[in-house]
Amino acid sequence: QKDDDIEEGDLPEHKRPPAPIDFSKIDPGKPESILKLTKKGKTLMMFVTVSGNPTEKETEEITSLWQGGLFNANYDVQRFIVGSNRAIFMLRDGGYAWEIKDFLVNQERCADVTLEGQVYPGKGADENEKVKNKTKPEKAKKKKDAEKKPNSIKEDNRATKQREEL
Repeated sequence: QKDDDIEEGDLPEHKRPPAPIDFSKIDPGKPESILKLTKKGKTLMMFVTVSGNPTEKETEEITSLWQGGLFNANYDVQRFIVGSNRAIFMLRDGGYAWEIKDFLVNQERCADVTLEGQVYPGKGADENEKVKNKTKPEKAKKKKDAEKKPNSIKEDNRATKQREEL
């Protein structure tokens, strides 16, 4: 072999071959089991919202305690504060994401955890938010509003409105 060849373990994550998936471990009743197996060995990020109205310093302290608890349970998690009440938890092995999510949603000050586009309400969430996160009524509302106004110009993300031809 050449001396300049990089070993498979030293390759960046996107260039490594995916780990083989054992389909016998997949429970067809639980779609999360499929995600667990497909994310195993891959870096994954989850968003965590702290309940109440914390300052950025309070969010730093609370999420630091959570990170310490996860570290003591042998979960390698990095934490990044992205707002006054939001943090990103980055996992080296995404296979453990759902176990970590279960830990986080059981914390008193956890409002919600967003993992793979799915929002899981935490213990610290308001009752209104728990219902909202489970049902997602705002999507249905937008569709109904769009159906009611067929003649109106649909909004888009352009800076100027298009001219209507007479």
